Amino acid sequence: MDKFVIEGGVPLLGTIATSGAKNSALPALAAALLTDETVILDRIPRVRDIRTMERLLVDIGSEMSIDEERVTITTKNIVSPEAPYELVKTMRASSLVLGPLVARAGRARVSLPGGCGIGARPINFHLAGLEHLGATITQEHGYIEAVAANGLKGAHVAFDRVTVTGTEDILMAAVLADGESVIENAAREPEVVDLAALLVKMGAKVHGAGTSVITVQGVSKLHGATHEIIADRIEAGTFVVAGAITGGDLTVTGCIPEHLTALTMKLAEAGVLVSQPAPGSIRVKGDGTLSPVDMTTEEYPGFATDLQAQYMALMTQAAGISLITETIFENRFMHAQELMRMGASIRVDGRQAIIAGRSRLTGAGVIASDLRASESLVLAALVAKGETVIDRVYHIDRGYEAIEAKLYATGARITRVE
Repeated sequence: MDKFVIEGGVPLLGTIATSGAKNSALPALAAALLTDETVILDRIPRVRDIRTMERLLVDIGSEMSIDEERVTITTKNIVSPEAPYELVKTMRASSLVLGPLVARAGRARVSLPGGCGIGARPINFHLAGLEHLGATITQEHGYIEAVAANGLKGAHVAFDRVTVTGTEDILMAAVLADGESVIENAAREPEVVDLAALLVKMGAKVHGAGTSVITVQGVSKLHGATHEIIADRIEAGTFVVAGAITGGDLTVTGCIPEHLTALTMKLAEAGVLVSQPAPGSIRVKGDGTLSPVDMTTEEYPGFATDLQAQYMALMTQAAGISLITETIFENRFMHAQELMRMGASIRVDGRQAIIAGRSRLTGAGVIASDLRASESLVLAALVAKGETVIDRVYHIDRGYEAIEAKLYATGARITRVE
C-alpha cells in the first residue's frame, strides 16, 4: 500500500485547483442507468471510488469511454442488475444503483455496501423508500434484492432522518415511477441539487431540489444528456484549511464559495483572512495565530461532517480550548488518536472532542483510518516538525485526485512512496 511522506513547516503559497465533486459524480454515473441513450458527464474526478463505480456500470451493461475528465455512457440494456460484493466492498456509494436498476429493469441485487468505518450509515432509509414506491425488498447472504415486476408507483416518502444517498436513490427511482412522488425531509446538499439538474436535462420532472421537500412527476422514459459536475466543496474546503493551518497565502480556484460559507465563517472567526478575489475562488491568508472556535456538524447548509476532521487539525494550532460536536456520525473521531500521536492534546467524550491548543506537533508514523480522517493527518503533517509517514493512503485516493501533486505545487514537501 502506498504511503505519503511529508516534511512539515512550509506555508502553502499560490493557487490550487478544485476537481469535480466525487459525491456528485457517483450518483450522476448511477443516473446514466435510467436511459438507453447516451449520457455525457464532464469534470468527473479520477479517484478510486469513481473507477469502482465505472467498473460496476460496465458489469451491469453500460458501454463506456473515458477521455480525461469526460465520461460517455450508453446503457442500451441492463445485462446484469447486480452489484457484487467483490467489486463494491470498498465503496459506500454502491447503494446508489438500487433505485435506477429497480426503476429501469424492475430488479436489483446489491451487496450491502462497504467504505469508511465511521459509524452507521443505514441503508434502511433507501429500502423503506423503495418499498413505499412499490418494490419488494428481501435481504440474505449480505445482499439486498429489490423487485418491482410491475414497475414503481408514485408515493409519499418521509425520511425519519436526513440522508443524502437515500434522497438521491429515491429521487432516481421516482423519476420513472408511475404518478407523483413526494420526498419529505430530503437532503438539501448541493450534490442532490446537481443530480436533480442532470435528471431534468434527461427529461425528468423534478421540483424542490435544494429544499426539504422534493416533488417528482414520473415519466415513462428518459433521454440522453450532457452535464458538468459541480466543484467538490469538500476538496476545496480541505485546501482552504491547508492554507490556513500553514499560515500561508493560498487561493483555491474552480470552487463554489457559497457551498463553503459555514467553513469560511468559522475561519474568519478564528482570525484567518478570507476573501473572494474572483468568482469561483477563495483566498485564505494566515499569520500563524489562530483563535479557538467551537464547531458543530450539521446537515447542509451547516458545517459539513466531511470537513470535521480537517477542522480538528486546524484547532490543534489555535491558542486555547475548542469544542467540536459531531452530530452526523457516531464514530467519526478515529483521527483524534493519530493526531495525539503527533502531539495534539485532544479528549474525546462521546460525540464531543475537546482540543487544547496550541500544540507543538511533531512528525510520526500514522495510519489513515477513513477518507476524511486521513486528510486531517495530511494537514497536521504540513505544520508538524520533522517527517510524518502516513500509511494506507488508499483511503485518500478514494476521494482526492492527485492531492500530493496539488499540494506539492504550492510548496508542500510531500511525496508518495509506493
